[in-house]
Amino acid sequence: MTAEAMPASKLHPRNRHRGRYDFPHLLTLDLELRDFVAVNLHGELSLDFANQAAVKALNRALLKASYGIQAWDIPPQNLCPSVPGRADYLHYLADVLAANNGGVIPVSNAMRVLDIGTGSNCIYPLIGTSEFGWRFVATDINSASLKNAQAILAANPALAQKITLRLQPSSAAILKGMVFDDEWFDLTMCNPPFHASLIEARAGTQRKWENLGKQDGEQTTNPRLNFGGQDAELWCPGGEQSFIQQMIKESAQIPTRCFWFSTLVSKSASLPGIYAALKRAKVLEHKTIVMRQGQKQSRLITWTFLNPTQQAAWRKTRW
Repeated sequence: MTAEAMPASKLHPRNRHRGRYDFPHLLTLDLELRDFVAVNLHGELSLDFANQAAVKALNRALLKASYGIQAWDIPPQNLCPSVPGRADYLHYLADVLAANNGGVIPVSNAMRVLDIGTGSNCIYPLIGTSEFGWRFVATDINSASLKNAQAILAANPALAQKITLRLQPSSAAILKGMVFDDEWFDLTMCNPPFHASLIEARAGTQRKWENLGKQDGEQTTNPRLNFGGQDAELWCPGGEQSFIQQMIKESAQIPTRCFWFSTLVSKSASLPGIYAALKRAKVLEHKTIVMRQGQKQSRLITWTFLNPTQQAAWRKTRW
Protein backbone atom coordinates (compact mmCIF):
# COMPACT_ATOMS: atom_id res chain seq x y z
CA MET A 1 0.00 0.00 0.00
CA THR A 2 1.41 3.38 -0.97
CA ALA A 3 -1.39 5.70 0.08
CA GLU A 4 -3.67 6.21 3.05
CA ALA A 5 -6.78 8.32 3.50
CA MET A 6 -6.71 8.47 7.29
CA PRO A 7 -4.38 8.14 10.28
CA ALA A 8 -4.51 5.14 12.60
CA SER A 9 -7.50 4.73 14.90
CA LYS A 10 -5.35 3.48 17.80
CA LEU A 11 -4.00 6.90 18.65
CA HIS A 12 -4.49 8.40 22.11
CA PRO A 13 -8.17 9.27 22.79
CA ARG A 14 -7.33 12.99 23.03
CA ASN A 15 -5.26 13.03 19.85
CA ARG A 16 -6.75 15.52 17.39
CA HIS A 17 -5.75 13.29 14.48
CA ARG A 18 -7.74 10.14 15.29
CA GLY A 19 -10.37 10.60 12.60
CA ARG A 20 -10.11 10.83 8.84
CA TYR A 21 -7.97 13.57 7.43
CA ASP A 22 -10.20 16.42 6.27
CA PHE A 23 -8.40 16.84 2.97
CA PRO A 24 -10.84 19.41 1.52
CA HIS A 25 -10.11 21.69 4.48
CA LEU A 26 -6.39 20.92 4.59
CA LEU A 27 -6.07 21.73 0.89
CA THR A 28 -7.27 25.26 1.60
CA LEU A 29 -4.48 25.73 4.14
CA ASP A 30 -1.51 24.58 2.08
CA LEU A 31 -1.37 25.12 -1.65
CA GLU A 32 1.59 22.73 -2.07
CA LEU A 33 -0.47 19.89 -0.61
CA ARG A 34 -2.69 20.02 -3.69
CA ASP A 35 0.14 18.57 -5.75
CA PHE A 36 0.16 15.37 -3.70
CA VAL A 37 -3.52 14.58 -3.00
CA ALA A 38 -5.42 12.44 -5.48
CA VAL A 39 -8.51 10.25 -5.64
CA ASN A 40 -7.69 6.59 -5.00
CA LEU A 41 -9.36 3.46 -6.34
CA HIS A 42 -12.05 3.74 -3.64
CA GLY A 43 -13.01 7.22 -4.73
CA GLU A 44 -11.41 8.82 -1.67
CA LEU A 45 -8.84 11.58 -1.43
CA SER A 46 -5.50 10.08 -0.39
CA LEU A 47 -1.81 10.88 -0.08
CA ASP A 48 1.34 8.98 -1.04
CA PHE A 49 3.16 8.62 2.29
CA ALA A 50 6.29 7.35 0.54
CA ASN A 51 6.81 10.88 -0.80
CA GLN A 52 8.65 13.00 1.77
CA ALA A 53 7.55 16.26 0.15
CA ALA A 54 3.93 15.10 0.39
CA VAL A 55 4.30 14.21 4.08
CA LYS A 56 5.92 17.56 4.80
CA ALA A 57 3.06 19.42 3.10
CA LEU A 58 0.53 17.36 5.06
CA ASN A 59 2.33 18.06 8.33
CA ARG A 60 2.38 21.77 7.58
CA ALA A 61 -1.36 21.76 6.92
CA LEU A 62 -2.13 19.65 10.03
CA LEU A 63 -0.06 21.93 12.28
CA LYS A 64 -1.86 24.97 10.94
CA ALA A 65 -5.33 23.43 11.13
CA SER A 66 -5.04 21.81 14.57
CA TYR A 67 -2.59 24.04 16.44
CA GLY A 68 -2.53 27.37 14.60
CA ILE A 69 1.17 26.98 13.74
CA GLN A 70 2.26 29.14 10.81
CA ALA A 71 5.06 28.80 8.24
CA TRP A 72 6.32 25.41 9.46
CA ASP A 73 9.03 24.06 7.18
CA ILE A 74 12.19 21.94 7.35
CA PRO A 75 15.17 21.52 5.01
CA PRO A 76 14.81 18.59 2.57
CA GLN A 77 17.65 16.65 4.21
CA ASN A 78 16.10 16.70 7.69
CA LEU A 79 13.85 14.10 9.29
CA CYS A 80 10.18 14.70 8.55
CA PRO A 81 8.11 13.73 11.61
CA SER A 82 4.61 12.31 11.77
CA VAL A 83 2.42 14.89 13.49
CA PRO A 84 -0.16 12.36 14.81
CA GLY A 85 2.58 10.16 16.29
CA ARG A 86 4.42 13.08 17.86
CA ALA A 87 1.20 14.35 19.41
CA ASP A 88 0.60 10.90 20.91
CA TYR A 89 3.86 11.04 22.89
CA LEU A 90 2.81 14.34 24.44
CA HIS A 91 -0.66 13.08 25.35
CA TYR A 92 0.71 9.98 27.06
CA LEU A 93 3.17 12.13 29.00
CA ALA A 94 0.27 14.33 30.05
CA ASP A 95 -1.44 11.19 31.40
CA VAL A 96 1.66 10.33 33.42
CA LEU A 97 1.54 13.77 35.03
CA ALA A 98 -2.20 13.55 35.60
CA ALA A 99 -1.72 10.27 37.48
CA ASN A 100 0.30 12.26 40.03
CA ASN A 101 -2.22 15.09 40.12
CA GLY A 102 -5.60 13.60 40.91
CA GLY A 103 -6.34 12.82 37.28
CA VAL A 104 -5.90 16.45 36.18
CA ILE A 105 -3.27 17.40 33.58
CA PRO A 106 -1.10 20.20 35.02
CA VAL A 107 -1.28 23.33 32.88
CA SER A 108 0.41 25.73 35.28
CA ASN A 109 2.55 28.44 33.73
CA ALA A 110 5.40 26.98 35.78
CA MET A 111 5.25 23.68 33.86
CA ARG A 112 8.52 23.12 32.00
CA VAL A 113 9.56 20.37 29.61
CA LEU A 114 13.04 19.58 28.28
CA ASP A 115 13.01 18.28 24.70
CA ILE A 116 16.26 16.47 23.91
CA GLY A 117 17.15 16.57 20.21
CA THR A 118 14.39 18.84 18.99
CA GLY A 119 15.74 18.85 15.44
CA SER A 120 14.94 21.39 12.77
CA ASN A 121 11.20 20.67 13.10
CA CYS A 122 10.81 21.62 16.80
CA ILE A 123 7.67 19.53 16.69
CA TYR A 124 7.25 18.57 20.36
CA PRO A 125 7.56 22.12 21.76
CA LEU A 126 5.23 23.51 19.10
CA ILE A 127 2.48 20.97 19.76
CA GLY A 128 3.03 20.82 23.53
CA THR A 129 2.89 24.58 23.98
CA SER A 130 -0.18 24.89 21.76
CA GLU A 131 -2.02 21.93 23.31
CA PHE A 132 -1.16 22.31 27.00
CA GLY A 133 0.42 25.74 27.42
CA TRP A 134 3.62 24.15 28.74
CA ARG A 135 6.99 25.89 28.51
CA PHE A 136 9.81 24.12 26.70
CA VAL A 137 13.57 24.14 26.51
CA ALA A 138 14.50 22.47 23.22
CA THR A 139 18.06 21.25 22.69
CA ASP A 140 20.06 19.94 19.77
CA ILE A 141 23.71 19.35 18.82
CA ASN A 142 23.18 20.75 15.32
CA SER A 143 23.30 24.55 15.07
CA ALA A 144 21.73 24.50 11.59
CA SER A 145 18.74 22.58 12.95
CA LEU A 146 18.29 25.12 15.72
CA LYS A 147 18.53 27.94 13.19
CA ASN A 148 15.64 26.45 11.26
CA ALA A 149 13.68 25.91 14.48
CA GLN A 150 14.27 29.57 15.35
CA ALA A 151 12.82 30.61 11.98
CA ILE A 152 9.66 28.64 12.77
CA LEU A 153 9.40 30.29 16.18
CA ALA A 154 9.85 33.72 14.62
CA ALA A 155 6.72 33.06 12.56
CA ASN A 156 4.80 32.04 15.70
CA PRO A 157 5.61 34.73 18.31
CA ALA A 158 2.92 33.69 20.79
CA LEU A 159 4.38 30.17 21.02
CA ALA A 160 7.97 31.44 20.83
CA GLN A 161 7.52 33.21 24.17
CA LYS A 162 7.33 29.79 25.82
CA ILE A 163 10.05 27.98 23.87
CA THR A 164 13.80 28.35 24.45
CA LEU A 165 16.37 26.79 22.11
CA ARG A 166 19.76 25.55 23.39
CA LEU A 167 22.76 24.21 21.55
CA GLN A 168 24.34 21.12 23.09
CA PRO A 169 28.07 21.68 22.43
CA SER A 170 29.13 18.14 23.31
CA SER A 171 28.23 15.17 21.13
CA ALA A 172 29.07 12.95 24.11
CA ALA A 173 26.47 14.56 26.39
CA ILE A 174 22.68 14.38 26.44
CA LEU A 175 21.30 15.98 29.61
CA LYS A 176 24.63 17.23 30.90
CA GLY A 177 24.97 20.99 30.50
CA MET A 178 21.36 21.42 29.38
CA VAL A 179 19.84 21.65 32.86
CA PHE A 180 21.10 24.80 34.55
CA ASP A 181 21.75 25.04 38.29
CA ASP A 182 18.59 27.05 38.96
CA GLU A 183 16.26 24.96 36.78
CA TRP A 184 13.71 22.25 37.40
CA PHE A 185 11.74 20.36 34.77
CA ASP A 186 8.48 18.49 35.14
CA LEU A 187 9.28 16.32 32.13
CA THR A 188 12.06 15.44 29.76
CA MET A 189 11.31 13.84 26.40
CA CYS A 190 13.39 12.43 23.59
CA ASN A 191 13.04 10.63 20.28
CA PRO A 192 16.55 9.12 20.11
CA PRO A 193 18.38 7.98 16.98
CA PHE A 194 17.58 4.29 16.92
CA HIS A 195 20.03 2.82 14.41
CA ALA A 196 23.57 1.83 15.40
CA SER A 197 25.21 2.72 12.07
CA LEU A 198 24.59 4.31 8.69
CA ILE A 199 24.50 0.82 7.15
CA GLU A 200 21.74 -0.19 9.57
CA ALA A 201 19.86 3.04 8.83
CA ARG A 202 19.96 2.33 5.11
CA ALA A 203 18.71 -1.23 5.74
CA GLY A 204 15.81 0.28 7.68
CA THR A 205 15.01 2.52 4.73
CA GLN A 206 15.08 -0.51 2.44
CA ARG A 207 12.50 -2.24 4.63
CA LYS A 208 10.28 0.85 4.58
CA TRP A 209 10.34 0.89 0.80
CA GLU A 210 9.45 -2.79 0.66
CA ASN A 211 6.59 -2.29 3.12
CA LEU A 212 5.27 0.49 0.92
CA GLY A 213 5.34 -1.76 -2.11
CA LYS A 214 8.12 0.09 -3.93
CA GLN A 215 10.34 -1.72 -6.41
CA ASP A 216 14.12 -1.59 -6.38
CA GLY A 217 14.18 0.65 -9.43
CA GLU A 218 12.16 3.31 -7.64
CA GLN A 219 14.65 3.65 -4.81
CA THR A 220 17.85 5.48 -4.20
CA THR A 221 20.63 4.21 -1.97
CA ASN A 222 20.52 7.32 0.22
CA PRO A 223 18.06 7.20 3.14
CA ARG A 224 18.12 10.99 3.40
CA LEU A 225 16.51 11.19 -0.02
CA ASN A 226 13.97 8.51 0.78
CA PHE A 227 12.56 9.43 4.16
CA GLY A 228 14.69 12.33 5.37
CA GLY A 229 17.03 12.53 8.30
CA GLN A 230 20.62 13.51 8.85
CA ASP A 231 23.13 11.18 10.48
CA ALA A 232 22.53 12.29 14.08
CA GLU A 233 18.78 11.99 13.56
CA LEU A 234 18.99 8.41 12.29
CA TRP A 235 21.89 6.70 14.03
CA CYS A 236 24.51 6.89 16.75
CA PRO A 237 27.17 4.44 18.00
CA GLY A 238 25.36 1.64 19.80
CA GLY A 239 21.94 2.74 18.56
CA GLU A 240 19.02 3.73 20.75
CA GLN A 241 19.92 1.32 23.56
CA SER A 242 23.33 2.91 24.09
CA PHE A 243 21.88 6.42 23.77
CA ILE A 244 19.14 5.79 26.32
CA GLN A 245 21.48 4.05 28.74
CA GLN A 246 23.67 7.14 28.66
CA MET A 247 20.62 9.33 29.22
CA ILE A 248 19.63 7.28 32.25
CA LYS A 249 23.17 7.53 33.62
CA GLU A 250 23.13 11.31 33.24
CA SER A 251 19.65 11.57 34.76
CA ALA A 252 20.97 9.92 37.92
CA GLN A 253 23.35 12.86 38.28
CA ILE A 254 20.42 15.30 38.52
CA PRO A 255 17.79 13.08 40.22
CA THR A 256 15.76 15.84 41.87
CA ARG A 257 15.85 18.33 39.00
CA CYS A 258 13.12 16.59 37.03
CA PHE A 259 9.92 14.80 38.06
CA TRP A 260 9.64 12.39 35.11
CA PHE A 261 12.41 11.62 32.67
CA SER A 262 11.23 9.92 29.49
CA THR A 263 12.21 8.63 26.06
CA LEU A 264 10.73 6.79 23.14
CA VAL A 265 11.99 3.25 22.48
CA SER A 266 11.58 1.93 18.95
CA LYS A 267 12.94 -1.61 19.32
CA SER A 268 11.69 -4.17 21.82
CA ALA A 269 15.17 -5.71 21.76
CA SER A 270 16.45 -2.54 23.46
CA LEU A 271 14.24 -2.99 26.52
CA PRO A 272 16.30 -5.49 28.59
CA GLY A 273 19.38 -3.27 28.46
CA ILE A 274 17.32 -0.20 29.28
CA TYR A 275 15.65 -1.88 32.25
CA ALA A 276 19.07 -2.97 33.50
CA ALA A 277 20.30 0.62 33.26
CA LEU A 278 17.27 1.84 35.22
CA LYS A 279 18.04 -0.70 37.93
CA ARG A 280 21.68 0.37 38.09
CA ALA A 281 20.60 4.01 38.36
CA LYS A 282 18.33 3.07 41.30
CA VAL A 283 15.25 4.81 39.96
CA LEU A 284 12.32 4.62 42.36
CA GLU A 285 9.66 4.09 39.72
CA HIS A 286 9.45 3.54 35.98
CA LYS A 287 6.63 2.95 33.51
CA THR A 288 6.45 1.48 30.02
CA ILE A 289 3.61 2.63 27.79
CA VAL A 290 2.93 1.01 24.41
CA MET A 291 1.90 3.36 21.60
CA ARG A 292 0.55 2.33 18.19
CA GLN A 293 0.07 4.15 14.93
CA GLY A 294 -1.12 1.95 12.10
CA GLN A 295 1.15 -1.10 11.95
CA LYS A 296 3.93 0.67 13.81
CA GLN A 297 4.39 0.06 17.53
CA SER A 298 6.72 2.00 19.77
CA ARG A 299 7.18 2.41 23.51
CA LEU A 300 7.43 5.29 25.89
CA ILE A 301 9.50 4.75 29.03
CA THR A 302 9.36 7.16 31.96
CA TRP A 303 11.32 7.08 35.20
CA THR A 304 11.63 9.12 38.37
CA PHE A 305 13.97 9.30 41.34
CA LEU A 306 11.44 11.13 43.54
CA ASN A 307 9.88 9.33 46.49
CA PRO A 308 6.18 9.86 47.40
CA THR A 309 6.97 12.69 49.82
CA GLN A 310 9.08 14.50 47.22
CA GLN A 311 6.41 13.96 44.59
CA ALA A 312 3.75 15.48 46.84
CA ALA A 313 5.95 18.47 47.56
CA TRP A 314 6.67 18.93 43.86
CA ARG A 315 2.98 18.83 43.01
CA LYS A 316 2.10 21.36 45.73
CA THR A 317 4.90 23.74 44.77
CA ARG A 318 4.69 23.67 40.98
CA TRP A 319 1.21 22.52 39.93
